Amino acid sequence: MTAVITLCSAARLDHVRRQQRLLASEPVRRVVVWLDADPPPPFPGAEVVHVPPGEHGMRLAAGRNRGAQAAADAGLLVFLDADCLPGPGLLDRYRAAAAAHPGALLCGPVTYLPDGVKPENADALPALTAPHAARPAPPDGENVVAGPDDHRLFWSLSFAVTAATWTTIGGFDEQYEGYGGEDTDLAYTARKAGVPLVWVGGAHAYHQYHPTSSPPWQHLDDILRNGRLFAARWGFWPMQGWLDAFAAAGAIEHTPTGWRRSATGGSNAESL
Repeated sequence: MTAVITLCSAARLDHVRRQQRLLASEPVRRVVVWLDADPPPPFPGAEVVHVPPGEHGMRLAAGRNRGAQAAADAGLLVFLDADCLPGPGLLDRYRAAAAAHPGALLCGPVTYLPDGVKPENADALPALTAPHAARPAPPDGENVVAGPDDHRLFWSLSFAVTAATWTTIGGFDEQYEGYGGEDTDLAYTARKAGVPLVWVGGAHAYHQYHPTSSPPWQHLDDILRNGRLFAARWGFWPMQGWLDAFAAAGAIEHTPTGWRRSATGGSNAESL
């Protein structure tokens, strides 16, 4: 059995409902993890797990762990973010990759859809395929084992793992709350446990548009807090591109103990 685990909040409700409609025709177990404090709405045909926010915001790491726990009897766990639609071949490609690499962390390519594009039918997705250039996208049906230094490229938007390998990794570290860092931490935990990362060709996911900011000013404190946790464990700070952008704006500064908010607050202080 394959289980698809999705995190959801009210902000992404329309995205998840579109995703769940596409998954409804697939022979999979669906688990939706509701991350808001308010009670979850119904998701027909899916099991709903409620993981309310913690002290520092949404508990993404804990949510994914609870979703995996709810689907513990499934042989393959597929994690698909709230705003991602499954391509027509995503589940089959992940299943095939899991059969060929049962002890691996499996990651498929992601296409970012433009504003206004809201596919309601899986058949419309292949024509929209344009994988994000920051991650490898092997040809359909091919799997590529990543190098030992490539675990840093892991994204949690769309990935799959056998239940046995999930147990080997141990899941996400629930000390991470709010935005950022928990997925890179999982990847490095997998690497430490000897779990390879495999890029899965043809396991396409399609990220539905929603407004974002770059760098994500609204998540600055999360990034600093979670980045410090990550650095204490692995010896370097993740999300370096965003840290550089925050620093260039004068919002943060580097000290002997790591990054922190600057005394002045920087030119984007009003956005925080």
